[in-house]
Amino acid sequence: MQRRGILQAAGAGLAGSLAGPASVRAQSATTLRFTPQQDLVTLDPVTTTSYATRNHGYMVFDTLYGMDSNFQPVPQMVEGHTVENDGKLWNLTLRPGLKFHDGEPVRARDCVASLNRWSKRDPFGGLLMAATDELSAPDDRTIRFRLKAPFPLLPMALGKASVPVCAMMPERLANTDPFRQVTELVGSGPFRYKADERVPGSLNVYTKFEGYVPRSNGTPSWTAGPKVVHFDRVEWRVMPDPSTATNALIAGEADWQEYAYHDQLTLLRRARNVRVATNDPTGFVAMMQVNHLQAPFNNPAIRRALWGGIDQTSTMQALVGTSDPGLFHVPLGYFCPGTPMASDVGLGVLTGARDMAKVKQAVIDAGYKGEPVLLMVPSTSQGLAVMGTVAEDTLKQAGFNVEVYAVEFNTMLQRRNRKGPVADGGWSAYVTNWAGMDWLNPAMHIALRGAGEAGYAGWATIPRLEELRTAWFSAPDQAAQAAICRDMQEVGMREVPYYPLGQYLQPTAFRSNIQGILPGFATFWNVKRG
Repeated sequence: MQRRGILQAAGAGLAGSLAGPASVRAQSATTLRFTPQQDLVTLDPVTTTSYATRNHGYMVFDTLYGMDSNFQPVPQMVEGHTVENDGKLWNLTLRPGLKFHDGEPVRARDCVASLNRWSKRDPFGGLLMAATDELSAPDDRTIRFRLKAPFPLLPMALGKASVPVCAMMPERLANTDPFRQVTELVGSGPFRYKADERVPGSLNVYTKFEGYVPRSNGTPSWTAGPKVVHFDRVEWRVMPDPSTATNALIAGEADWQEYAYHDQLTLLRRARNVRVATNDPTGFVAMMQVNHLQAPFNNPAIRRALWGGIDQTSTMQALVGTSDPGLFHVPLGYFCPGTPMASDVGLGVLTGARDMAKVKQAVIDAGYKGEPVLLMVPSTSQGLAVMGTVAEDTLKQAGFNVEVYAVEFNTMLQRRNRKGPVADGGWSAYVTNWAGMDWLNPAMHIALRGAGEAGYAGWATIPRLEELRTAWFSAPDQAAQAAICRDMQEVGMREVPYYPLGQYLQPTAFRSNIQGILPGFATFWNVKRG
């Protein structure tokens, strides 16, 4: 496989397409020019798992709790909380002086409406609300949870940094159907979104919200601590072609490139006035999801037969190259490596040489009858395009009748909701990735579900997986939680809700005069020009 050729083909024809006149490119010293990994398509952070929307969401909206670099929840919009009645009564107190971008104060009833909306889209939030008898706002600064049973993970649910974002918005907007987009973006976060300057596919603009009140204590860490803004304006300039993005950063026409593409790292590291860093130790975890409702992957025997063809090492090498094996980790199971819930249970099937002739026969013996397999590949994401090429090769060598549907990422997200057969516009498989922090534990792990059509797109029905997930929430300590996760991984390897493809670290790159970039995904407070 010629990896560089794949990358160049994916971005062909785009180089230089975003260049503009010097008068447009010239900016004041208080403007941060940021190159996101893809365009911002969905503006509502509650209705999507898109990471571009998540990053945007944390700029515009604030959250009741943040998450620090130890993956622990920390009060953010709330001043603190009290717990009474044997853990069944929680009172959360908002910090004074919080304002929305329209000048209105943030009131507890706004937060109650926001929590109700978010919980209908977020599985962790859904569990919290299922344990809640009453969520109310007895006064403007108090959010009250009356619980049916203790739920000690309440701050974690409200402060997790995984998608979708638990964004606080005005009550009038939070009353929007959670399955429809909020189009008027009024948050209480440190930045305003400039909808009037948006150029789809090219530019998104944010300005400092002067009415934002940072926390007066704590240390900036991930999404927690004081959010102090040093730039008056942040511009997201979309550059889909890796070479265009890299050259813009080296030339000083951009300040910060969200993803330093792996095949551009040598060039970036040699460049003057450019720094490369790996800010998120959890990296990205890659997967191939399959459709459990339609042939051939509704057959668990076929799903198990394909394990022998899954080559995580080749997938990761195609993505990050072979020169630095420290940039990826295999074998990958169902939880983020290096975190408390991860284990090596059942991963022996992923080690050793791949015998594709044997796999092809095993697939036939399992009952494959030549049904078409539509593989969806996000063509606008360089990394996912590479993973899609490896997945296509694997499936074809395993004897599947494969058709590739290469499409813009957000269009793929829309098609993946279709549950019917390929002939009716459905799908069979797709590749995607998640931030490692989204696979920390069962509470955050949207993809590791067995809830059938009520679960994640793929719709696996695995009752034992759901039983173990429920048990995890009442486990008495971390050791008991880890034991349950080992059992979940064993079930996953047997029933195959999806195929893990490996973990990789994603560097970022920025001009050497940019300081204060925090660990984790791209956030824009604390960042300044030195």
